[in-house]
Amino acid sequence: MSTSARPRATVFNRGVLALALATAIGSVGFAPVTAVAAPAATVDIAHEEFTLPNGLRVIVHTDRKAPIVAVNIWYHVGSKDEPAGRSGFAHLFEHLMFNGSENHTGEYFEPFERVGATDMNGTTNSDRTNYFQNVPTTALDMALWMESDRMGHLLGAIDQATLDEQRGVVQNEKRQSENQPYGQVWDKLGQAMYPAGHPYHHSVIGSMADLNAASLDDVKTWFRTWYGPNNAVLVLAGDIDVATAREKVAKYFGDIPATPTMAQPAVDVAKRSQSTRETMQDKVPQSRIYRVWNVAQTGTPDLDRLQLLAQVLGGSKSSRLDSRLLHGDKLVDSVSAAAYGSQLGSNFLITADVKQGVDVAKVEAIIDEELKKLVAQGPTAVELAQAKNVIRAGFIRGIERIGGFGGKADALAECATYSGDAGCFRDSLATIAGSNIDDIKAVGSQWLGVGDHTLVVLPGERVALAEEPAVTPPPFNLPPVDAKYVTAASALDRSAGVPMPTQFPQLKLAQLQRATLSNGAKVILAERHDVPVVQFNLLLDGGFKADQGAKLGTSSFAMGMLDEGAGDYSSLAFGNRAESLGANLGAGASLDGGSAYLSALKDQLDPSLGLFADMLERPRFEQAEIDRVKASWIAGIKQEKARPNSAALRVLPPLLYGEGHPYAIPFSGSGTEASIDSLTRDDLVAFHRSWVRPESATLVVVGDTTLAEVVPLLEKHLGDWKGNGAAPAAGKAVAAVARPTQPRVFLIDQPGAVQANLFVGELMPSTRDPGATRLEIANEVIGGSFTARLNMNLREDKKWSYGSRSILTDAQGQRPWLAVAPVQIDKTAESLQEIRREVTDYASGKAPPTAEEVAKIQANEIRSLPGAFETAAAVASSIASNVRYGRPDDYILRRNAEVESMTPAQLAEAAKAIDPAAFTWVVVGDLKQIQEKVRALDLGQLQVLDADGKPVSASTSAGQAAGQ
Repeated sequence: MSTSARPRATVFNRGVLALALATAIGSVGFAPVTAVAAPAATVDIAHEEFTLPNGLRVIVHTDRKAPIVAVNIWYHVGSKDEPAGRSGFAHLFEHLMFNGSENHTGEYFEPFERVGATDMNGTTNSDRTNYFQNVPTTALDMALWMESDRMGHLLGAIDQATLDEQRGVVQNEKRQSENQPYGQVWDKLGQAMYPAGHPYHHSVIGSMADLNAASLDDVKTWFRTWYGPNNAVLVLAGDIDVATAREKVAKYFGDIPATPTMAQPAVDVAKRSQSTRETMQDKVPQSRIYRVWNVAQTGTPDLDRLQLLAQVLGGSKSSRLDSRLLHGDKLVDSVSAAAYGSQLGSNFLITADVKQGVDVAKVEAIIDEELKKLVAQGPTAVELAQAKNVIRAGFIRGIERIGGFGGKADALAECATYSGDAGCFRDSLATIAGSNIDDIKAVGSQWLGVGDHTLVVLPGERVALAEEPAVTPPPFNLPPVDAKYVTAASALDRSAGVPMPTQFPQLKLAQLQRATLSNGAKVILAERHDVPVVQFNLLLDGGFKADQGAKLGTSSFAMGMLDEGAGDYSSLAFGNRAESLGANLGAGASLDGGSAYLSALKDQLDPSLGLFADMLERPRFEQAEIDRVKASWIAGIKQEKARPNSAALRVLPPLLYGEGHPYAIPFSGSGTEASIDSLTRDDLVAFHRSWVRPESATLVVVGDTTLAEVVPLLEKHLGDWKGNGAAPAAGKAVAAVARPTQPRVFLIDQPGAVQANLFVGELMPSTRDPGATRLEIANEVIGGSFTARLNMNLREDKKWSYGSRSILTDAQGQRPWLAVAPVQIDKTAESLQEIRREVTDYASGKAPPTAEEVAKIQANEIRSLPGAFETAAAVASSIASNVRYGRPDDYILRRNAEVESMTPAQLAEAAKAIDPAAFTWVVVGDLKQIQEKVRALDLGQLQVLDADGKPVSASTSAGQAAGQ
């Protein structure tokens, strides 16, 4: 249930093509590289469709790889359709439609949790509202019943209390977004790029005044206007065929009457005739430049070609802007370009984070110079070929998923909604494949000249944005329903309630095959032949815990440097080579180990593995690249400290584990400015020598290959890879830490914040502990899901938060348990009280888990697994987890059996591990508004910290509280 933190236009041109751009890593640029022909393999989304007499358009795609069906319904209504004075209605209504219907009272999520639905959510943007869920095949009737009940039987379930509840939730979502650094930008850009009265002038989430003004009659009129079958597209993808779909959809949706046929607004790109600029201040760590043009609408060849241009200009790590501003002149810490498509008109956006102390005007001038040069001369043949390959490779990876954000169901629904042709992605792919240099020059010349708007955000004090004056919209008279739409008689008795399945698909674990390379590295393979992609995940020792006694952040930084040049390739050339192959690769670290990954197209497997081997064996660690990455890394740490959530997650680990503990590092693994600044090339070389070595490594391979094919290739590229010198001692236990003897409260000041971010943490036994599963299920009751106690209290009941959760993070040593809640600033103390009460009552046994709660969690845990392992990445992650924590191959089945046999009494006993008397609280917010009220709660010993976790003097703290 969300909007997107993008510019006003949140619909990307062709969902899977956007996913291709979003997931692409690699580069285009100036480093010498040989052009590689685009691989021949391709993937389509075959589909059939039909339309019910009431106007509901249904599209069906069959994919039998897993016993699940993606249900994805798009209503052709978004914020563009809101009249003046009613901004935010579409998004508000998205929330209302999750709150039950006439024949199902209560939370919409609850039946889906019982059947094990995955990838379940809803979103709203400028042009449409959608709802989606993946369900086990046997639960399809349930899903269709639920979707049809809220389409045809919703109004009776909406009362004033429901409207007030969801209005409060939406307003907290708005506060949460605006509370982030740069969080006011999208409102400013929408107002600047589109004149008053244009459908895109206002934000998707709307104004507080308009949300407050929404009446029950307004809301019901909005539903009658838009949410009929003739204004919707339903996609069913997965374990289903068109005959089954036709019978079931007619049964559940056929008797729902059509609504009036509402005309869509005319395309209005709002191409601007003048260039404008604006500056604003915000509590941000560095200046950021936004430069935006209004460009062609979605579904046009021009927008497809603008995506190619954006990829060459700033779409990857060695694009032209990256090459010049990041690698060459070193004036920015990040830079990007992208084309975001929407129905009435799109946006081309360039963004740059300017290094501290650098003249913003100088960066702007270089952006302008590089853009004009690209438009005038066009991309090189190599650049264009690589950009095409990035998009094509991303498309192939994206449509492995049947549902969720950007999966096949989304791609079909998006095409059908905007173009009328569910297969319009084929036209886009053809346009991209056939575009030449002159095409890119022409489209750049047409759209990226005069008419841009530049917004520069400078560090300073945040000033609340004034909302535009509220207006009362004129009465709306619904036009008549088109006579061509008719309903079909239905024998369905909705009073019988939701049709819950009694049988569910059984999980079938992937058959694992094993081999050992000549260098001692172990190989585990799970074959999957649904898309021509092979995923590799090399599991290594090390991780954050290897930083103990060294410089914090060494593990993450060293692993992150592996793809910054290797073998014969400089950093830019390495990125170009990856992009030319359509390969994604890189490395990183976590608490207990490092990992390196490769996603390779099947027909480029051999050369992709060659590049992967270079990265592992021969990283260059060039001093110039180290210096460049250091500067950007330190800027990233400053960004972490400016965001309330990541600020808390930086200071919590040292508070929980104590200074000097191997886990006492920011949960991001990023280290501190001082530790990163002190890193030397020798530090990185030493880390690589010690921890990136094959002897104890395991390579998890999942995808379109066989053991007979992949092992010889691995031997060819990795077989002679050997560790240098003695390996560090393996298996050293992480030291145990005693819990504090009393609760502690730490406050971090965020002046001007409209929300407070509440965290409470405590150390629990290791993931390897025999009681780990019971503790995990016990956590589900209190905060592990949408319908868990904390979220239902703070979000659904009190309306103080957009969401509250509790989590257990995996670790070989003691693992952290955290509860998290962003809440409106004036309810900080009350929210802390509620969290303490909920958790205390639960852990003490005063409010133990009920049989109903346990049954729901058991059902969800067990029945969701077939859908949870839909993708190769999910399979690889599960195998890697088993390797990391020493589990057997059939661990999931064993865990299922344990979960199935659990009793409420056992979970009540497990919940006793949560001890409120040893809690560590961290609250990030405006102390002058909250400190005294929090202090009065007497949660524990209270101390004010700065963003580095250092104590703030009492006098300074008192001054903050008094607003001095």
